[in-house]
Amino acid sequence: MYFTLYFPALNKGDFMSNDYAVIRTGGAQFSVSKGTEINVPKLELGQNSEVVFNDVLFVSQGETKTVGTPIVSGAKVVGKVVRQLRDDKVIVFKRNHKGYTNKKGHRQNLTRVVIESISV
Repeated sequence: MYFTLYFPALNKGDFMSNDYAVIRTGGAQFSVSKGTEINVPKLELGQNSEVVFNDVLFVSQGETKTVGTPIVSGAKVVGKVVRQLRDDKVIVFKRNHKGYTNKKGHRQNLTRVVIESISV
């Protein structure tokens, strides 16, 4: 499954010097920092709702780096729901040697979240 990470106003080298965390949601892991917009599998929340991610696997704040076993206790990442959207269509096309064909499409429901704070 493909998820897009958005890092507004961050250069590639700047990402590792800022405070960041690795969170787990919807069976996937995301590297996030403050101001990052991520597309996560659909959350049943309305627009401008606050979402708290408690499954924080790794936190880096300045020179302090904390690795969870498997999660960092007491750490949380707070975000705000920007909007609900649907991913690009994925086409599944099946065919066999007898001439059987089957074409189906799928669009994943996603939620775009902007990260507001990271705390330990």
